[in-house]
Amino acid sequence: MENHFIFSIFFLVARPYCLNKKLKDVEISFPIVYGTISFWLGKKASEYNSHKWTVYVRSANNEDLSVIVKRVVFQLHPSFQNPTRVVEQPPFELSESGWGEFEIAITLYFHSDVCEKRLDLFHQLKLYPEEEAGPQSTKKPVVVETYDEIVFPEPTEAFFQRVQNHPAANVPRLPPGITLPPPGSMEIVSYEKKRGDTKDHPLSQWFSNFSEADELLKLAAARQQVQAHIAKLRRQLTMIEGMPQQSKALSGPGQQFGHI
Repeated sequence: MENHFIFSIFFLVARPYCLNKKLKDVEISFPIVYGTISFWLGKKASEYNSHKWTVYVRSANNEDLSVIVKRVVFQLHPSFQNPTRVVEQPPFELSESGWGEFEIAITLYFHSDVCEKRLDLFHQLKLYPEEEAGPQSTKKPVVVETYDEIVFPEPTEAFFQRVQNHPAANVPRLPPGITLPPPGSMEIVSYEKKRGDTKDHPLSQWFSNFSEADELLKLAAARQQVQAHIAKLRRQLTMIEGMPQQSKALSGPGQQFGHI
């Protein structure tokens, strides 16, 4: 399986109109992942239908994103029938088939108490693996994912209450002097009944793990590789620096290096 990762952070600084009081010096963030998974059709492939692929937006930890996302619009290549696809409930994804690679525009629309500004994303559909990844296989898909963190500054009290216990949200402690009543029982029940997570998604085995612990392990492994490479270069440098001294000691008067 070939994986590509991109990291970035979006700050939605639009100030949505809402009657609820805004919480100053407070930011709520939601890590998200968007990308594509494409499978080669093998013997079933034809000239104009060689791959089946899925484009999606998900929570980085596969929790329900519908707590903030109202709908997602995917803009496909004009050659597709109905190229503008609207998904209004999780999972926010669509599947298609074809033969060509192109850029997919992804637009996220949020609930009114979250933010009135939409978020435009762009993703390059990739069907064919890189040369070093080997030939195409029907069992190993090409996976390209982008990790983003959406930050909502100065959230309303209603929004804060709605997501303060949600597993997909990074919610800070309130500044001193600000207190809010606990969320109503009806809101807690609605979370339990409406689950849009992707933990049991049929493609979840191919999803990349963007957890903090996993990233720390990757950084530790990379650091070990760098240290091992530095140690190897130092040994080589020591050998190179020692070679002229050895040759001078072994050479007699009038002799040149490499000749006896």
